[in-house]
Amino acid sequence: MEEVEREQEEEQEAEIDPENNNPLHQTLIKRNRTLSSNPLALVGEKVSYIESLDYEINENDLFKHGWRSRSRVEALQYIFLKWLLAFLVGLLTGIIATLINLAVENIAGYKFLAVLEYINGERYLTGFLYFAGVNFALTLFAAILCVCFAPTAAGPGIPEIKAYLNGVDTPNMFGATTLIVKIIGSIGAVSAGLDLGKEGPLVHIGSCIASLLGQGGPDNYRIKWRWLRYFNNDCDRRDLITSGASSGVCAAFRSPVGGVLFALEEVATWWRSALLWRTFFCTAVVVVVLRAFIEICNSGKCGLFGAGGLIMFDVSNVTVRYHVMDILPVVVIGIIGGLLGSLYNHLLHKVLRLYNLINQKGKIHKLLLSLAVVLFTSACQYGLPFLAKCTPCDSSLRDAESVCPTNGRSGNFKQFNCPPGHYNDLATLLLTTNDDAVRNIFSTNTPHEYQPSSLIIFFVLYCILGLFTFGIAVPTGLFLPIILMGSAYGRLLGMIMGPHTKIDQGLFAVLGAASLMAGSMRMTVSLCVIFLELTSNLLLLPITMIVLLIAKTVGDCFNPSIYEIILHLKGLPFMDANPESWMRNLTVGELVDVKPAVISLQGVEKVAKIVDVLKNTTHNGFPVMDDGVVPPTGQANGATELHGLILRAHLIQALKKKFFLKERRRTEEWEVREKFTWVELAEREGKIEEVAITREEMEMFVDLHPLTNTTPFTVLESISVAKAMILFRQVGLRHLLVVPKYQASGVSPVVGILTRQDLLAYNILTVFPHLAKSKSRQKRN
Repeated sequence: MEEVEREQEEEQEAEIDPENNNPLHQTLIKRNRTLSSNPLALVGEKVSYIESLDYEINENDLFKHGWRSRSRVEALQYIFLKWLLAFLVGLLTGIIATLINLAVENIAGYKFLAVLEYINGERYLTGFLYFAGVNFALTLFAAILCVCFAPTAAGPGIPEIKAYLNGVDTPNMFGATTLIVKIIGSIGAVSAGLDLGKEGPLVHIGSCIASLLGQGGPDNYRIKWRWLRYFNNDCDRRDLITSGASSGVCAAFRSPVGGVLFALEEVATWWRSALLWRTFFCTAVVVVVLRAFIEICNSGKCGLFGAGGLIMFDVSNVTVRYHVMDILPVVVIGIIGGLLGSLYNHLLHKVLRLYNLINQKGKIHKLLLSLAVVLFTSACQYGLPFLAKCTPCDSSLRDAESVCPTNGRSGNFKQFNCPPGHYNDLATLLLTTNDDAVRNIFSTNTPHEYQPSSLIIFFVLYCILGLFTFGIAVPTGLFLPIILMGSAYGRLLGMIMGPHTKIDQGLFAVLGAASLMAGSMRMTVSLCVIFLELTSNLLLLPITMIVLLIAKTVGDCFNPSIYEIILHLKGLPFMDANPESWMRNLTVGELVDVKPAVISLQGVEKVAKIVDVLKNTTHNGFPVMDDGVVPPTGQANGATELHGLILRAHLIQALKKKFFLKERRRTEEWEVREKFTWVELAEREGKIEEVAITREEMEMFVDLHPLTNTTPFTVLESISVAKAMILFRQVGLRHLLVVPKYQASGVSPVVGILTRQDLLAYNILTVFPHLAKSKSRQKRN
């Protein structure tokens, strides 16, 4: 009896609370929302409407004719142009990277020389006012450019590039104005001594160069060369931007293989062998350009640029010795890097959310925030070295590179306010460019150069500056701040472990930087190769691999990578590689049922219907169907045929070109080729509001068959969302047609269309909240 009563109580509770029932058997009427597909994301300073990209080849009649009629000479010209564009991307990226380094080293170098003269003359207040004033002016210039002319130039740009290569079209990210502001803004912000690097901006610069070359220049001044128009499609532009991103990494670190692997591991969603070769060729060109400029600058023709300037930490002349017991401190560095990296991501997430609220108040608040950060940074860099003790120079240092104290721009021993024969180790790290600071803290065979207190002050300061500098309205990069933080605690650990290990303190600094980068950015293979190419020492390979793997594993236990956090904050609909486990319990048919009904067009459609559909919907793809078609087999009473899928851009082009018919009929092939070429259909230009249609034309017809993609990707309505998401991402789709499981007379051949927004986890959970509960139960189990 008790069991019967318990069952009755459970049945009553299930009737009251439908969430207790199996969610897969609930009626769709009980869903409390409709699946939304209005993608809005923060791009620059404003919330913009985001569209997806057409990476899929649009196989319509025009494309098939153009592919069949293309001669061997035309195919070779197309391949030659691909390699030529790759060469130009590498060449221009290398030249611009060198000019940025040249400008930064000279501007910052002369600034520090002047400041040191004031300090040597004991004019400390004048020195601070000069130091803070120059930094203030440089940051103000960079911030005004970003706020007023190109808001999309602020930040590193890597998350937006990652989203673009995933299939998200972010407006104004690769324009000429963005490129110019990125270059000039990077010079100003880095020269001002802010805790940021030029590595992230260089990746964005390389991508902008690639995009502009591929489309023939800016939108208003495009080169209308016939052959260049073959690259005005999303697929070829994606490949060029991938090459540009790898070129930017190569230009930042002089790491050609690391640049290729960075594009493969971090930013690219689709990859193939042909793209690998062109990307490697691109980075090889960058390295040649950088090497040529280094040879020129070594002769003293580049001002204060000199033999340094470009980031390179050469420890090839250091004998790396480690034993089995040295694995213990290496493991400790990896664990610390993972913990600190995840903590840094968490805190930076909070700071960026606060900055979003401040930036929403207007341009003045953006400028004030940037200027407040630079004044705080200048005060800390100038004032904190007074807290450090003066250290006497080591009499054993006799070579020219180790002159102590160093009164010039670069060097490991800054005199600052110390008496002759002494140096200030904290000033060596703070009153210099970020690149020189990294070189100094990475220096080898200098076990007694830095005091532990100075390294602690340096580490805490750059942790604070790293959090508050990223997110202001100037071009910023994450690589160098993380390297500085990681190298500081790495060298501190080297001091602690010094009596118990033979690993040099400079190598500990290298491992610390690698661990924090892996703990924050969650990269392994590309970082390993980058650090090997930077240090020119293969003996570091085993311990570097261990550090990176441990740091990434520890970091993944707490939160996602920093770039994924930024993508989420901006609202960019990035599609992950791995679907959620609960997606296998949901079918695409259930997703389609909570979407508005699909809007389809006839093969020969009335102009008025097309205009009405384009004006009253935001859809970018429409199924094209023909009624009364007699199938090759089966009943002869006619059926509805799915001819394919037509894009909004192609419908607008048909209206613009007045591709109209007075009667409802199919067009001939020659009629279509007189109006269109398959190259034109790859471009996405124009809006329906720009098309003027007369009343007489509204009653005419358009034959959509030649413009329709006859081979769209389709899935059965019974397929799981997880499987559909994997197909969508791996093929690079924009639209995925859902077809019924059962075919019958009067049943539409298409039951719905899935887009990127429909397959994102957080959008699905807003409509199916019970799946979130099952997700939490799976985590507990």
